[in-house]
Amino acid sequence: MTVARTWAVALSGIAGELVEVEADLSSQIPEFRLIGLPDKALGEAVQRVRNACANSDLPLPRRRLTVNLSPASLPKNGSGFDVAIAIASLATDVPMDAASLAATVHIGELGLDGRLRPVPGVLPAVLVALREGKRRAVVPRANLDEAELVDDIEVLGAISLADVARWHGADIEAREQAVVPGPWRPASPSSPLELAEVIGQRDAVEALVVAAAGGHHLLMSGPPGAGKTMLARRLPGILPPLADDAALAAASIRSLAGESIDALPRVPPFEAPHHSASVAALVGGGSRVIRPGAIARASEGVLFLDEAGEFAAPALDALRQPLETGSITIHRAGATASFPARFQLVIATNPCPCGNYGVPGGACICPPQAIRRYLGRLSGPLIDRIDIELAMTRVSSAHAGAGVTGVSTLVARERVLAARDRAARRLRSTPWRVNADVSGEWLRHGPYAPPPIARRPLDAALHRGAITLRGYDRVLRVAWSISDLDARDAPTVHDIGRALYLKKGITS
Repeated sequence: MTVARTWAVALSGIAGELVEVEADLSSQIPEFRLIGLPDKALGEAVQRVRNACANSDLPLPRRRLTVNLSPASLPKNGSGFDVAIAIASLATDVPMDAASLAATVHIGELGLDGRLRPVPGVLPAVLVALREGKRRAVVPRANLDEAELVDDIEVLGAISLADVARWHGADIEAREQAVVPGPWRPASPSSPLELAEVIGQRDAVEALVVAAAGGHHLLMSGPPGAGKTMLARRLPGILPPLADDAALAAASIRSLAGESIDALPRVPPFEAPHHSASVAALVGGGSRVIRPGAIARASEGVLFLDEAGEFAAPALDALRQPLETGSITIHRAGATASFPARFQLVIATNPCPCGNYGVPGGACICPPQAIRRYLGRLSGPLIDRIDIELAMTRVSSAHAGAGVTGVSTLVARERVLAARDRAARRLRSTPWRVNADVSGEWLRHGPYAPPPIARRPLDAALHRGAITLRGYDRVLRVAWSISDLDARDAPTVHDIGRALYLKKGITS
């Protein structure tokens, strides 16, 4: 055929678009030209494809070959178009099944020896292909397990370009070649960390359970050694397992980040960036290919900022918009990418740079200006978006040696699951599923709004200026989570008072 067509996928964040790859062979001066807004890496596909075809005993014809990536106005980047470009180019001269080519999406990079190399983003790319109505995808063999996580689409894992050409009807002899391995992936922990290992912090553990029950953001402040990090790392273990859609979204982001995916994760992800992380490290970015940052990688799970007072103020303020919208959009000169950012934020901070300010028996050596600057890193607008503010102290020797067993992860998870089930039943006719997502208008004036007598302490705090209206709504959300944990149909005065204490440390 003179013009051959097949399909590839151009990703933009977690979303993407099908790209038609069409190759035309004409009797002019020999040349291989690639058009359709390719970037530098994609432009180099010309040489990779030429050598891969020659080393697969499928040399390209010595005539003018033009490959167009359509829509031409869509920027395209990366080496994942190599296989589609090679197959379309070969099909202009080698007899292949045109219907098979037109029904298949090709994803993968070519080595000079003709083998297919794994690429990041295969899982979201296959999801795009399925959404656009395609029912077959060719991927590198190293990405096969990842691609097969998507149902209702036939996935073929190819070792070499010759395998792909043979599947489309080309008459070429099969030969043994080794699979190009994917990136090394460390073994994930077999079970979540045990909550019962936290001793002597009963109130803090209960606050963690409340946060898990409603999906609330949590701030822990206390001296070093109080157990803030220990608590935060046990939060994913008491959260409900991820549903299929959430697990696919989390796995897609991991795939875009270059990780090897062989199964859908059911434990919510946990991200803990170092306090030296930049704004770009948190929100994501890149000069050519936009990669997800810690915010996106924590989506459907927990983002933990330890030593928050050491983070740069602009990095912390970058969290404000994702906390409100549940997504992050990154704009660059040549591209825009959007990622989900539905994470649960946990912040841990010391009371001052040395950690001893206000600690009984401790000697703080920090000047007042240093303490104000340290605590000022957490801006008022960011704090206003936190549902629970927990002050922690060090565990005394009496608690440490008492041998008291803490709440186990299993018991805490069962309580959280029961509370979330109650919330889901109450919210089944709304777009929300957890208390942290419910709008303030619905909380205050909806069918389940607490009576004025129950909201009296909250109204008084708002009148005094102790909380903002946004804080008012957040206290109501926490009160509903406390009520759900105790299997009550509506928050009582006690629930709202307790939620108010968890937010501001005040009771009336």
